[in-house]
Amino acid sequence: MTPNPRIERLLRELTPQVLGALVRRYGQFDMCEEAVQEALLAASLQWPEEGLPDNPRGWLVTVASRRLADQLRSESARRRREDSAAARMTVDQTMAPAPDEEQLADRDDTVTLLVLCCHPSLSQASQVALTLRAVGGLTTAEIARAFLVPESTMAQRISRAKQRIRATGTQFRMPPENELDERMTAVLHVLYLIFNEGYTSSSGPDLARGDLTWEAIRLTRAVFRLLPDDGEVAGLLALMLLTEARRPARTTPDGSLVPLAEQDRRRWNSGYIAEGVALISRTLTSAPLGQYQLQAAIAAIHDEAPTAQDTDWPQIVALYGLLQHRSPTPMVRLNRAVAVAMVHGPAAGLAMLDALDANDRIAGHHRLDAVRAHLLEMAGDLVAARSNYQKAARATTSMPEKRYLEARAAHLMDVEAD
Repeated sequence: MTPNPRIERLLRELTPQVLGALVRRYGQFDMCEEAVQEALLAASLQWPEEGLPDNPRGWLVTVASRRLADQLRSESARRRREDSAAARMTVDQTMAPAPDEEQLADRDDTVTLLVLCCHPSLSQASQVALTLRAVGGLTTAEIARAFLVPESTMAQRISRAKQRIRATGTQFRMPPENELDERMTAVLHVLYLIFNEGYTSSSGPDLARGDLTWEAIRLTRAVFRLLPDDGEVAGLLALMLLTEARRPARTTPDGSLVPLAEQDRRRWNSGYIAEGVALISRTLTSAPLGQYQLQAAIAAIHDEAPTAQDTDWPQIVALYGLLQHRSPTPMVRLNRAVAVAMVHGPAAGLAMLDALDANDRIAGHHRLDAVRAHLLEMAGDLVAARSNYQKAARATTSMPEKRYLEARAAHLMDVEAD
């Protein structure tokens, strides 16, 4: 059956509402999540044939509740065989009469679910996978394809994550005030990772995966609707929109990479740019400064420049200075080196790269070699530039990036021959 994009999007939007309703009522996050997934599957099969129900959310709540009741009865039967007394207690606690559908789904629990999926006891990879499954509504197979791992591997990862959350005894509610900032920081970081993996895939034949960037933007919008005054939430949404706006121009029809300076800016999404600029302009004047706001401000400068030559690189250098102070990661330092090179010349940028060679978090990363190659090419050292392009091409697992880096190296070889 051909997928219906409208129904798929509706189901993903309803996933956290339905799951939140069930977990709020019954607890048992892992069992509720499985019941919701079965309801989503039933809807994806029935709705294209029979049409949308009058109340899609209520339909999903009803079906998921029935699936959950079946699971609980099965679990109770198993426990009865092991310990009849304990089983009776379990039934008394979990098999209460189902409440009215509207009573179950009367509020949006998206942020609470995100906080739960980003529990500090989980690894970052597990947080990402569980978020996409439980809040994003993606199937295990879809998540496995997105990250190029076997479905069985992803299923085990998600299962272990749910078991870990259950073992912690965490209740379905927002954490206390003294923990909220830290937990929301984890939520935003997971959404940032999902977007980045979609925008520039770490491996595989495609440069980008639009399903992941779309999902990251959708979930960040949901958080923004509930926390509109949070500067970093607004900053992250602005960053995603301003970055995603360039995606149509990032590749040629055959999938080859087009660097920012060479992109046809007429193909950029002007609606996303306008929305992103408005968001970051508002939050920069009304909220404490954070790393996502600074990254969004840098993205806005790129997007608002009519041509690559019109880019306000001195302002970008200044913003990267602030960003490095707040988030001194190797990747921020690498990007700042490029900006410095655009203002003060390639030698200044290359000098900054030397310090990164001793950093275990980025030494040997193909992007460090690629940036060094670019700056060496700017400096006129074509032999060293070609060598670094080749080194970067060997290190990357992204086929579009590999082809681009090999093409740059081949081009420099031709120039040397001339």
